[in-house]
Amino acid sequence: MTAPDAVVTADPYDAAQASADRLAQLSGAPAHDVAIVLGSGWAPAADVLGDGLGAEATEIPMADLGGFAPPGVTGHVGSVRSLAWAGQRLLVFLGRTHLYEGHPVAAVVHGVRTAVAAGCRIIVLTNAAGGIQKGYQVGQVVIIRDHLNLTGKSPLAGPPPPAGYPPRFADLTDLYSARLRRLARAADPALAEGVYAGLPGPHYETPAEIVMLRQLGADLVGMSTVLEAIAARHLGAEILALSLVTNLAAGLAPHDLDHAEVVAAGAQAANRMGLLLARILPGVVMA
Repeated sequence: MTAPDAVVTADPYDAAQASADRLAQLSGAPAHDVAIVLGSGWAPAADVLGDGLGAEATEIPMADLGGFAPPGVTGHVGSVRSLAWAGQRLLVFLGRTHLYEGHPVAAVVHGVRTAVAAGCRIIVLTNAAGGIQKGYQVGQVVIIRDHLNLTGKSPLAGPPPPAGYPPRFADLTDLYSARLRRLARAADPALAEGVYAGLPGPHYETPAEIVMLRQLGADLVGMSTVLEAIAARHLGAEILALSLVTNLAAGLAPHDLDHAEVVAAGAQAANRMGLLLARILPGVVMA
């Protein structure tokens, strides 16, 4: 059997379409409307969106869709959930693959490309992040209004997309949808907005690097999201991204940074995050 990394690297767009076709077959849903990628510890948030594994939901192992590298990080589940909810068909990824796990960029963004191939025009990305902005508190949710891609990678590098796909020179001026950010603030006026710095990881940043990031304009720092956002926007999707501040960044935290703490903070807030998504989602799909 061909390894998932080899499948998506050979032809990322064909691999995404093949996974979308398999998703339609296994879920019984010919198309989906909104995809949600859940960050570290957020998986229980999916249970708030409807009846969990009730009559209108199907959970599918990512391995059964083809092309997916299994998540190997604590707090990420290797399955997707297809859910009928509020007149929409949601596709919820209960985990993601990270660049620092050693996979190619195409594997990291395979989920969002599959979602767009499956019909999703809205992509909601969530993550656990370190708080840089003064005043951010652990447990706070922040809307991402822009990002700094400091991974040194792009999902659009390499051979150009095949015929029928947008050119790879994507305009990212409106990467994070102003419309969706307004809907999020309407659902919770207390939500702040900030700039997310995406680094490759897996190590945490040094205090000096956090000082640098603050000077560059970053409010949050993490190890995901930016590559997925670029890949999804390239294909025309609208993007909403939400960070849960699970720890204060290096040099700001009162103790050593620990991934177990990140996962625990995410799990503790998962129900609240699910309720927030439930308030935002009804208005995201335009007629």
